[in-house]
Parts: sequence; C-alpha cells; structure tokens
Amino acid sequence: MKRRHFLGLAGFTGLAGALPGVSFGFPRLDLEAAPDIEPLELSEAEWRERLSDKAFDVLRDHGTEPAFSSPLDDEWREGEYRCAGCDLLLFTSAMKFDSGTGWPSFFEHVEGHLLSELDFKMVWPRTEYHCARCGGHQGHVFEDGPDPTGLRWCNNGVALRFVAA
Repeated sequence: MKRRHFLGLAGFTGLAGALPGVSFGFPRLDLEAAPDIEPLELSEAEWRERLSDKAFDVLRDHGTEPAFSSPLDDEWREGEYRCAGCDLLLFTSAMKFDSGTGWPSFFEHVEGHLLSELDFKMVWPRTEYHCARCGGHQGHVFEDGPDPTGLRWCNNGVALRFVAA
C-alpha cells in the first residue's frame, strides 16, 4: 500500500471514530460473546479437515461466495441457521427475510452468538461479523434491512448449516 493511501485510510479511520453517532452507511456495533460461549480453537489443518474448500475460504480466510450461489438464500422452511464451522445457533427462520441481494439475510441475530469488527478491505468501512465460538467469518451487516431493526445481516450461505424444525 502506498504511503499516501495508508495515510488517507488512517485519517478516514480516525474521522469515522471521532464522530459519535455518524455511521458512514454502516452500523457501528460492538457485539460481545455470551458468557456461556466457550471458544473453539483449531489448527489450520484441523479446520481444513473439518470444512469444504469453499467453507474454509469464507470462514477462515474471510472470503465471499458469489451472489445467488447458496441454496440457503431460497430456504424458507422453519428452522435454525447454525455456524458451519462449530454448529453454534446464529439465526432462526423467523429472523430471515428476502433482501434480493443473493445472500441469506436476517434482520436480527441470536444475542451473544456473534462478534463484530470494522472491515476496511473495500476501503470504505463495513461492519463484519463472526461466530462468537469459532471466530468464523459469516458476513457483513448493513443499515438497509426491514423493521423492526433496520439491519441486514448479510450472510455467506456456505458459512451456515440449516437445521429444519
């Protein structure tokens, strides 16, 4: 990264943090794990053995699956959406909505089961979220969701496992 790009990004990051209540188009969330969540830490080899190549790319390397590639985008049965890495419950079918973006989307999550951090990979900041147990990358949250939260938890389908009720 060139020095001027780094300095510009550092200045923007400082500006984003210095203006309370200004979101720059992304929700500023500070999610914490529930006290009963025990962290799951595996070696890279153990993760590779446990996950498909696509799931490893998303969960461990922060990849993104192509839009409209996940069958979970069209899943409308009652059930639970669990982390594909560790099976922690993240969402229920009652929290899901059709965002039209091509990724499974939810307006709410199971409290204490996700962690968040700022992501600057696209230069403009976004709020990335992860499984609170295994740290697996799930997706990003945006402020263009439906009521009652106004949030869209945009999830990679390969990072989830659906369990029908």
